[in-house]
Amino acid sequence: MSKLSDFPIATRWPAQHPERIQLYSLNTPNGVKVSIMLEETGLAYEPHLVDITKNESHTPEFLSLNPNGKIPAIIDPDGPGGKPIGLFESGAILLYLADKSGQFISADATQRWDTIQWLFFQMAAIGPMFGQLGFFHKFAGREIADKRPLERYATESKRLLSVLDTRLADRPWIMGEEYSIADIATIGWVRNMITFYEAREIVEYDTLSHVPGWLDRALARPAVQRGLNIPRRG
Repeated sequence: MSKLSDFPIATRWPAQHPERIQLYSLNTPNGVKVSIMLEETGLAYEPHLVDITKNESHTPEFLSLNPNGKIPAIIDPDGPGGKPIGLFESGAILLYLADKSGQFISADATQRWDTIQWLFFQMAAIGPMFGQLGFFHKFAGREIADKRPLERYATESKRLLSVLDTRLADRPWIMGEEYSIADIATIGWVRNMITFYEAREIVEYDTLSHVPGWLDRALARPAVQRGLNIPRRG
């Protein structure tokens, strides 16, 4: 592929600025990872709202970019070697944007891999467990008579928050003094847990010693506040 118009997704969500990174997303906990990262780095981009409540992520155009049918996804018209590249999976996109911008991940190999493992901690543990707790506490799952699934995900979510709390005991950010993609990946999920999912009491959030301060510091960043509302819902 040689240009943005060669990507089928661009026919459904046309670019007004084809020279910019194209973001296809919604401001969910996974979606805001990428919008926050783009706001933090200052990379030029154009957001497109993909309404998952209307199954827009399962249209042929979106599936041509992400066959898994999940937001977010991006196309960078100026990818490796100056050629366009399409990417899905929020963790992979964060790594790509960190490398492209030279920001929010260390060039030191040891520190870089330490950051990546905490990014994977969010991807493999915090996101799936928090999402299941949200389903069984707030959405259709709450009507299930058997409460063992809810109890299982509540217990695991509390444990994961404890892991994060311990990590933050002697540092302002997950990686230490430097804010990184590990923080960016995690902000939306912790925020969602105590706001949208209404699970603050279930996970005993207010008993944590360090996570609340970390979240407050993150939410105080102007780029985070902007990214949490991109793409804007109609």
